[in-house]
Amino acid sequence: MYNISVRLYQLAILIASLFNKKAKLWLEGRRDIFSKLQNAVGSGEKIIWMHCASLGEFEQGRPVLEELRQQYPQHRLLLTFFSPSGYEIRKNYTGVDWVFYLPLDTRANAQQFINIVKPSLSIFVKYEYWYHYLYQLHQKNIPVLLISAIFRENAPFFKWYGSVHRKMANYFHHLFVQNPESYERITTIVPAEKVSLAGDTRFDRVKTIADSFEPLPLIEQFITNKKILVAGSTWPEDELMLKKLMEAQADLALIIAPHEITDTHLGFLKDTFREAAFYSELLKVNNGISTSRVLIIDNIGMLSKLYYYSLVSYIGGGFNKSGIHNTLEAAVYGRPVLFGPNYQKFAEAISLIKNKAAFGYTTDTELIELTQSLLNNKEQLMEYSRNAGEFVASNTGATSLIVSWLKKTAF
Repeated sequence: MYNISVRLYQLAILIASLFNKKAKLWLEGRRDIFSKLQNAVGSGEKIIWMHCASLGEFEQGRPVLEELRQQYPQHRLLLTFFSPSGYEIRKNYTGVDWVFYLPLDTRANAQQFINIVKPSLSIFVKYEYWYHYLYQLHQKNIPVLLISAIFRENAPFFKWYGSVHRKMANYFHHLFVQNPESYERITTIVPAEKVSLAGDTRFDRVKTIADSFEPLPLIEQFITNKKILVAGSTWPEDELMLKKLMEAQADLALIIAPHEITDTHLGFLKDTFREAAFYSELLKVNNGISTSRVLIIDNIGMLSKLYYYSLVSYIGGGFNKSGIHNTLEAAVYGRPVLFGPNYQKFAEAISLIKNKAAFGYTTDTELIELTQSLLNNKEQLMEYSRNAGEFVASNTGATSLIVSWLKKTAF
Protein backbone atom coordinates (compact mmCIF):
# COMPACT_ATOMS: atom_id res chain seq x y z
CA MET A 1 0.00 0.00 0.00
CA TYR A 2 2.85 2.38 0.77
CA ASN A 3 4.47 1.79 -2.62
CA ILE A 4 1.12 2.20 -4.38
CA SER A 5 0.50 5.51 -2.61
CA VAL A 6 3.93 6.79 -3.65
CA ARG A 7 3.27 5.88 -7.29
CA LEU A 8 -0.19 7.46 -7.19
CA TYR A 9 1.38 10.63 -5.81
CA GLN A 10 3.86 10.63 -8.69
CA LEU A 11 1.01 10.24 -11.18
CA ALA A 12 -0.91 13.10 -9.57
CA ILE A 13 2.15 15.34 -9.83
CA LEU A 14 2.60 14.39 -13.48
CA ILE A 15 -1.00 15.35 -14.29
CA ALA A 16 -0.85 18.53 -12.21
CA SER A 17 2.38 19.62 -13.93
CA LEU A 18 0.37 20.29 -17.10
CA PHE A 19 -1.22 23.34 -15.46
CA ASN A 20 0.50 23.86 -12.09
CA LYS A 21 3.88 25.62 -11.91
CA LYS A 22 4.87 24.10 -8.57
CA ALA A 23 4.18 20.56 -9.79
CA LYS A 24 6.18 21.25 -12.95
CA LEU A 25 9.14 22.42 -10.86
CA TRP A 26 8.82 19.25 -8.73
CA LEU A 27 9.27 17.11 -11.84
CA GLU A 28 11.88 19.21 -13.63
CA GLY A 29 14.02 19.47 -10.51
CA ARG A 30 14.32 15.68 -10.34
CA ARG A 31 15.20 15.17 -13.99
CA ASP A 32 18.61 13.46 -14.32
CA ILE A 33 18.98 13.80 -10.56
CA PHE A 34 21.30 10.81 -10.18
CA SER A 35 23.66 11.99 -12.93
CA LYS A 36 23.82 15.40 -11.23
CA LEU A 37 24.50 13.78 -7.86
CA GLN A 38 27.17 11.48 -9.30
CA ASN A 39 28.97 14.41 -10.93
CA ALA A 40 28.79 16.57 -7.80
CA VAL A 41 29.76 14.10 -5.09
CA GLY A 42 33.31 12.85 -5.23
CA SER A 43 34.34 9.41 -4.05
CA GLY A 44 35.71 9.19 -0.53
CA GLU A 45 33.91 12.33 0.68
CA LYS A 46 32.75 12.45 4.29
CA ILE A 47 29.19 13.69 3.97
CA ILE A 48 26.52 14.81 6.41
CA TRP A 49 23.12 14.75 4.75
CA MET A 50 20.13 16.75 5.99
CA HIS A 51 16.69 16.38 4.45
CA CYS A 52 13.86 18.90 4.83
CA ALA A 53 10.35 18.84 3.43
CA SER A 54 10.21 22.55 2.65
CA LEU A 55 11.36 26.01 3.69
CA GLY A 56 9.92 25.93 7.20
CA GLU A 57 11.70 22.70 8.05
CA PHE A 58 14.91 24.10 6.59
CA GLU A 59 14.72 27.03 9.00
CA GLN A 60 14.39 24.48 11.81
CA GLY A 61 17.34 22.47 10.57
CA ARG A 62 19.50 25.45 9.70
CA PRO A 63 20.98 26.13 13.16
CA VAL A 64 22.03 22.47 13.36
CA LEU A 65 23.58 22.62 9.89
CA GLU A 66 25.52 25.75 10.73
CA GLU A 67 26.79 24.27 13.99
CA LEU A 68 27.82 21.07 12.21
CA ARG A 69 29.77 23.16 9.70
CA GLN A 70 31.73 24.61 12.59
CA GLN A 71 32.19 21.40 14.57
CA TYR A 72 32.91 19.02 11.68
CA PRO A 73 34.88 21.02 9.07
CA GLN A 74 36.27 17.79 7.59
CA HIS A 75 32.78 16.80 6.44
CA ARG A 76 30.87 18.18 3.48
CA LEU A 77 27.18 19.01 3.79
CA LEU A 78 24.37 17.88 1.50
CA LEU A 79 20.91 19.43 1.81
CA THR A 80 17.84 17.96 0.09
CA PHE A 81 14.26 19.17 -0.22
CA PHE A 82 11.04 17.44 -1.12
CA SER A 83 9.09 20.56 -2.09
CA PRO A 84 9.87 23.28 -4.66
CA SER A 85 8.88 25.92 -2.09
CA GLY A 86 12.00 24.93 -0.17
CA TYR A 87 14.40 24.07 -2.97
CA GLU A 88 13.68 27.01 -5.27
CA ILE A 89 14.25 29.54 -2.48
CA ARG A 90 17.32 27.88 -0.94
CA LYS A 91 19.00 26.21 -3.92
CA ASN A 92 21.82 28.77 -3.71
CA TYR A 93 22.25 28.52 0.07
CA THR A 94 25.99 28.85 0.72
CA GLY A 95 25.96 27.16 4.12
CA VAL A 96 26.19 23.71 2.52
CA ASP A 97 28.18 22.17 -0.31
CA TRP A 98 25.24 20.87 -2.34
CA VAL A 99 21.49 21.40 -2.55
CA PHE A 100 19.29 18.89 -4.40
CA TYR A 101 15.75 17.62 -4.63
CA LEU A 102 15.21 14.26 -2.96
CA PRO A 103 14.28 11.59 -5.52
CA LEU A 104 10.89 9.96 -5.02
CA ASP A 105 10.90 7.33 -2.29
CA THR A 106 11.06 4.08 -4.23
CA ARG A 107 13.28 1.13 -3.36
CA ALA A 108 15.49 1.62 -6.44
CA ASN A 109 15.80 5.39 -5.93
CA ALA A 110 16.70 5.05 -2.27
CA GLN A 111 19.34 2.40 -2.98
CA GLN A 112 20.92 4.48 -5.74
CA PHE A 113 20.86 7.69 -3.71
CA ILE A 114 22.47 6.11 -0.64
CA ASN A 115 25.06 4.29 -2.77
CA ILE A 116 26.11 7.57 -4.41
CA VAL A 117 26.10 9.80 -1.32
CA LYS A 118 27.28 7.27 1.28
CA PRO A 119 26.50 9.68 4.15
CA SER A 120 28.37 9.40 7.42
CA LEU A 121 25.34 10.89 9.15
CA SER A 122 21.77 11.61 8.03
CA ILE A 123 19.35 14.06 9.63
CA PHE A 124 15.64 14.33 8.91
CA VAL A 125 13.73 17.36 10.15
CA LYS A 126 10.40 17.29 12.02
CA TYR A 127 7.91 15.38 9.85
CA GLU A 128 9.87 13.62 7.13
CA TYR A 129 9.34 9.85 7.02
CA TRP A 130 10.35 8.03 3.83
CA TYR A 131 10.31 4.28 4.27
CA HIS A 132 12.82 3.15 1.63
CA TYR A 133 15.41 5.80 2.53
CA LEU A 134 15.14 4.99 6.23
CA TYR A 135 15.29 1.26 5.53
CA GLN A 136 18.45 1.63 3.42
CA LEU A 137 20.13 3.77 6.08
CA HIS A 138 19.14 1.23 8.72
CA GLN A 139 20.43 -1.70 6.67
CA LYS A 140 23.77 -0.01 6.09
CA ASN A 141 24.01 1.03 9.76
CA ILE A 142 24.31 4.72 8.83
CA PRO A 143 23.31 6.93 11.79
CA VAL A 144 20.07 8.78 11.09
CA LEU A 145 18.50 11.34 13.42
CA LEU A 146 15.09 12.96 13.56
CA ILE A 147 15.21 16.47 15.02
CA SER A 148 12.53 18.89 16.24
CA ALA A 149 10.01 16.06 15.99
CA ILE A 150 6.39 16.27 17.08
CA PHE A 151 4.17 13.23 17.55
CA ARG A 152 0.48 14.01 17.86
CA GLU A 153 -2.08 11.69 19.36
CA ASN A 154 -3.82 11.07 16.03
CA ALA A 155 -0.62 10.32 14.07
CA PRO A 156 -0.45 7.01 12.11
CA PHE A 157 2.29 5.71 14.46
CA PHE A 158 -0.35 5.10 17.11
CA LYS A 159 -3.11 3.67 14.91
CA TRP A 160 -3.89 0.03 14.09
CA TYR A 161 -2.90 0.71 10.45
CA GLY A 162 0.42 2.36 11.35
CA SER A 163 2.80 -0.61 11.16
CA VAL A 164 4.92 0.99 8.41
CA HIS A 165 5.22 4.20 10.44
CA ARG A 166 6.19 2.25 13.55
CA LYS A 167 8.95 0.54 11.56
CA MET A 168 10.19 3.90 10.32
CA ALA A 169 10.26 5.34 13.83
CA ASN A 170 12.49 2.48 14.95
CA TYR A 171 14.87 2.90 12.00
CA PHE A 172 16.09 6.20 13.49
CA HIS A 173 19.18 5.91 15.66
CA HIS A 174 17.89 8.75 17.82
CA LEU A 175 14.85 11.02 17.92
CA PHE A 176 14.95 14.53 19.37
CA VAL A 177 11.41 15.64 20.19
CA GLN A 178 9.99 19.07 20.89
CA ASN A 179 7.74 18.53 23.90
CA PRO A 180 6.94 16.12 26.77
CA GLU A 181 3.72 14.94 25.09
CA SER A 182 5.67 13.78 22.03
CA TYR A 183 8.21 12.05 24.26
CA GLU A 184 5.53 10.14 26.12
CA ARG A 185 3.78 9.05 22.93
CA ILE A 186 6.79 7.95 20.89
CA THR A 187 8.38 6.03 23.77
CA THR A 188 5.39 3.67 23.68
CA ILE A 189 6.75 2.30 20.38
CA VAL A 190 10.47 3.29 20.47
CA PRO A 191 12.89 2.45 23.32
CA ALA A 192 13.24 5.44 25.64
CA GLU A 193 17.04 5.39 25.35
CA LYS A 194 16.64 6.33 21.68
CA VAL A 195 14.58 9.45 22.44
CA SER A 196 15.59 12.83 23.90
CA LEU A 197 13.41 15.76 24.90
CA ALA A 198 15.38 18.54 23.23
CA GLY A 199 12.93 21.28 22.28
CA ASP A 200 12.52 23.10 19.00
CA THR A 201 15.58 24.29 17.07
CA ARG A 202 13.52 27.14 15.60
CA PHE A 203 14.01 29.01 18.88
CA ASP A 204 17.75 28.92 18.26
CA ARG A 205 17.25 30.07 14.68
CA VAL A 206 15.14 33.12 15.51
CA LYS A 207 17.49 34.03 18.39
CA THR A 208 20.41 34.01 15.94
CA ILE A 209 18.48 36.23 13.52
CA ALA A 210 17.58 38.69 16.27
CA ASP A 211 21.13 38.79 17.63
CA SER A 212 22.48 39.66 14.18
CA PHE A 213 19.84 42.32 13.47
CA GLU A 214 20.91 45.17 11.21
CA PRO A 215 18.76 48.30 10.69
CA LEU A 216 16.66 48.81 7.54
CA PRO A 217 17.13 52.53 6.76
CA LEU A 218 14.13 52.93 4.45
CA ILE A 219 11.85 51.23 6.95
CA GLU A 220 13.13 53.47 9.72
CA GLN A 221 12.27 56.51 7.63
CA PHE A 222 8.80 55.17 6.86
CA ILE A 223 7.90 54.46 10.51
CA THR A 224 8.85 57.92 11.78
CA ASN A 225 6.16 59.16 14.20
CA LYS A 226 3.91 56.18 13.46
CA LYS A 227 2.45 53.36 15.56
CA ILE A 228 3.42 50.25 13.62
CA LEU A 229 1.76 46.87 13.23
CA VAL A 230 3.81 44.44 11.14
CA ALA A 231 1.79 41.70 9.45
CA GLY A 232 3.81 38.79 8.07
CA SER A 233 3.04 35.88 5.74
CA THR A 234 -0.49 37.11 5.12
CA TRP A 235 -3.16 35.69 2.84
CA PRO A 236 -6.21 37.51 1.41
CA GLU A 237 -8.39 36.44 4.36
CA ASP A 238 -5.91 38.06 6.76
CA GLU A 239 -5.63 41.18 4.64
CA LEU A 240 -9.38 41.80 4.58
CA MET A 241 -9.36 41.62 8.38
CA LEU A 242 -6.44 44.03 8.53
CA LYS A 243 -8.30 46.44 6.28
CA LYS A 244 -11.13 46.56 8.84
CA LEU A 245 -8.56 47.20 11.57
CA MET A 246 -6.98 50.08 9.66
CA GLU A 247 -10.40 51.66 9.11
CA ALA A 248 -11.13 51.48 12.84
CA GLN A 249 -7.69 52.57 14.12
CA ALA A 250 -6.87 55.85 12.42
CA ASP A 251 -3.54 56.36 14.21
CA LEU A 252 -2.13 52.93 13.23
CA ALA A 253 0.29 52.29 10.37
CA LEU A 254 0.68 48.88 8.76
CA ILE A 255 3.67 47.14 7.19
CA ILE A 256 2.44 44.05 5.41
CA ALA A 257 4.65 41.28 4.01
CA PRO A 258 2.39 38.85 2.11
CA HIS A 259 3.08 35.14 1.93
CA GLU A 260 2.99 35.17 -1.87
CA ILE A 261 4.78 37.83 -3.91
CA THR A 262 2.89 37.42 -7.16
CA ASP A 263 1.43 40.03 -9.50
CA THR A 264 -2.05 38.74 -8.68
CA HIS A 265 -1.59 38.99 -4.92
CA LEU A 266 0.15 42.35 -5.06
CA GLY A 267 -2.70 43.62 -7.23
CA PHE A 268 -5.21 42.39 -4.67
CA LEU A 269 -3.32 44.21 -1.93
CA LYS A 270 -3.23 47.43 -3.89
CA ASP A 271 -6.97 47.21 -4.49
CA THR A 272 -7.58 46.46 -0.81
CA PHE A 273 -5.30 49.22 0.53
CA ARG A 274 -5.73 51.86 -2.16
CA GLU A 275 -3.42 54.42 -0.57
CA ALA A 276 -0.65 51.90 0.13
CA ALA A 277 2.93 52.30 -1.01
CA PHE A 278 5.17 49.45 -2.19
CA TYR A 279 8.61 49.02 -0.66
CA SER A 280 10.14 49.13 -4.15
CA GLU A 281 8.66 52.62 -4.50
CA LEU A 282 10.46 53.82 -1.37
CA LEU A 283 13.72 53.21 -3.19
CA LYS A 284 12.66 55.95 -5.61
CA VAL A 285 11.56 58.39 -2.90
CA ASN A 286 14.00 60.65 -1.11
CA ASN A 287 15.02 58.98 2.17
CA GLY A 288 12.13 56.54 1.94
CA ILE A 289 9.64 59.07 3.32
CA SER A 290 6.01 58.27 2.52
CA THR A 291 2.74 59.76 3.74
CA SER A 292 0.94 56.43 3.32
CA ARG A 293 -0.26 54.52 6.39
CA VAL A 294 0.27 51.18 4.65
CA LEU A 295 3.53 49.80 3.27
CA ILE A 296 3.46 46.62 1.17
CA ILE A 297 6.70 44.63 1.08
CA ASP A 298 7.07 43.38 -2.49
CA ASN A 299 10.22 41.29 -2.00
CA ILE A 300 11.34 38.19 -0.11
CA GLY A 301 13.80 38.10 2.76
CA MET A 302 13.00 41.12 4.93
CA LEU A 303 10.24 39.79 7.16
CA SER A 304 12.32 38.47 10.05
CA LYS A 305 13.83 41.95 10.48
CA LEU A 306 10.59 43.86 10.02
CA TYR A 307 9.08 42.54 13.26
CA TYR A 308 11.73 44.51 15.15
CA TYR A 309 9.91 47.71 14.21
CA SER A 310 6.42 46.68 15.35
CA LEU A 311 4.53 47.54 18.50
CA VAL A 312 2.25 44.60 17.78
CA SER A 313 2.85 41.80 15.27
CA TYR A 314 0.36 39.84 13.19
CA ILE A 315 1.03 36.35 11.80
CA GLY A 316 -0.88 35.25 8.72
CA GLY A 317 -2.32 31.87 7.81
CA GLY A 318 -4.81 31.57 10.63
CA PHE A 319 -7.74 31.31 8.22
CA ASN A 320 -6.10 28.65 6.01
CA LYS A 321 -6.29 24.88 6.42
CA SER A 322 -2.49 24.71 6.77
CA GLY A 323 -2.56 27.12 9.71
CA ILE A 324 -0.45 30.04 10.90
CA HIS A 325 3.11 30.77 9.93
CA ASN A 326 6.15 31.42 12.14
CA THR A 327 5.15 33.20 15.36
CA LEU A 328 8.63 32.98 16.86
CA GLU A 329 10.16 35.40 14.34
CA ALA A 330 8.03 38.13 15.89
CA ALA A 331 8.05 37.01 19.51
CA VAL A 332 11.87 36.94 19.68
CA TYR A 333 11.93 40.76 19.52
CA GLY A 334 9.52 41.00 22.45
CA ARG A 335 6.40 41.83 20.47
CA PRO A 336 2.85 40.70 21.29
CA VAL A 337 1.53 38.43 18.55
CA LEU A 338 -1.93 38.22 16.96
CA PHE A 339 -3.20 35.46 14.65
CA GLY A 340 -6.36 33.85 13.31
CA PRO A 341 -8.16 30.79 14.71
CA ASN A 342 -6.28 27.95 12.99
CA TYR A 343 -3.34 27.69 15.39
CA GLN A 344 -4.18 24.54 17.37
CA LYS A 345 -1.53 22.42 15.61
CA PHE A 346 1.23 24.81 16.64
CA ALA A 347 2.55 24.23 20.14
CA GLU A 348 4.49 27.48 20.25
CA ALA A 349 1.35 29.50 19.44
CA ILE A 350 -0.60 27.76 22.20
CA SER A 351 2.26 28.37 24.62
CA LEU A 352 2.50 32.04 23.65
CA ILE A 353 -1.18 32.45 24.49
CA LYS A 354 -0.79 30.61 27.81
CA ASN A 355 2.20 32.79 28.66
CA LYS A 356 0.25 36.00 27.95
CA ALA A 357 2.34 36.88 24.93
CA ALA A 358 -0.19 36.35 22.13
CA PHE A 359 -3.88 36.39 21.22
CA GLY A 360 -5.90 34.31 18.82
CA TYR A 361 -9.00 35.86 17.25
CA THR A 362 -11.86 34.86 14.96
CA THR A 363 -13.69 38.00 13.80
CA ASP A 364 -12.59 41.44 12.64
CA THR A 365 -14.34 42.90 15.69
CA GLU A 366 -12.14 40.79 17.97
CA LEU A 367 -9.02 41.84 16.06
CA ILE A 368 -9.92 45.51 16.44
CA GLU A 369 -10.68 45.17 20.15
CA LEU A 370 -7.49 43.23 20.92
CA THR A 371 -5.27 45.64 19.00
CA GLN A 372 -6.87 48.70 20.58
CA SER A 373 -6.53 47.13 24.03
CA LEU A 374 -2.81 46.63 23.54
CA LEU A 375 -2.16 50.04 22.02
CA ASN A 376 -4.26 51.94 24.57
CA ASN A 377 -3.05 50.08 27.66
CA LYS A 378 0.64 50.70 28.11
CA GLU A 379 1.00 48.28 31.03
CA GLN A 380 -0.63 45.43 29.09
CA LEU A 381 1.53 46.14 26.04
CA MET A 382 4.68 46.05 28.17
CA GLU A 383 3.60 42.85 29.94
CA TYR A 384 2.84 40.96 26.72
CA SER A 385 6.01 42.28 25.08
CA ARG A 386 8.17 41.15 27.99
CA ASN A 387 6.48 37.75 28.11
CA ALA A 388 7.04 37.17 24.39
CA GLY A 389 10.76 37.82 24.59
CA GLU A 390 11.19 35.74 27.74
CA PHE A 391 9.27 32.83 26.21
CA VAL A 392 11.68 32.58 23.29
CA ALA A 393 14.79 33.07 25.43
CA SER A 394 13.73 30.32 27.84
CA ASN A 395 13.27 27.76 25.07
CA THR A 396 16.59 28.02 23.23
CA GLY A 397 19.27 25.33 23.43
CA ALA A 398 17.98 22.44 21.30
CA THR A 399 20.83 22.80 18.81
CA SER A 400 23.50 22.55 21.50
CA LEU A 401 21.86 19.45 22.96
CA ILE A 402 21.78 17.71 19.55
CA VAL A 403 25.39 18.55 18.72
CA SER A 404 26.53 17.52 22.22
CA TRP A 405 24.84 14.16 21.72
CA LEU A 406 26.68 13.71 18.42
CA LYS A 407 30.01 14.50 20.03
CA LYS A 408 29.40 11.90 22.73
CA THR A 409 28.50 9.23 20.20
CA ALA A 410 31.53 10.12 18.05
CA PHE A 411 29.71 9.28 14.84
